[in-house]
Amino acid sequence: MQKRGRDQAAAFTPEEAFAKALQRIRREHQISQEELGFQSGYHRTYISLLERGKMNPTLRTILSLSAALEIPAAELVSSVERLLGGPWHRQPD
Repeated sequence: MQKRGRDQAAAFTPEEAFAKALQRIRREHQISQEELGFQSGYHRTYISLLERGKMNPTLRTILSLSAALEIPAAELVSSVERLLGGPWHRQPD
């Protein structure tokens, strides 16, 4: 995966960090993408796209996924921030 951010070698893009965090948490809960999709109201294909960093989740999506995983949304976002190396700031284009 391509890495970006303040430290080019240490930070993922937000989509990549979300993908890694979601996949790790889902696997820790020992549920399939299909089951997570069913529990959260999303199609398995969408879950797969999120876990590959191909889609950018909305707040509504983050809340639904967190509820399905039975974790606070803050825990999911915290995992993303840890992978990003701290709070993320948009870089100018």
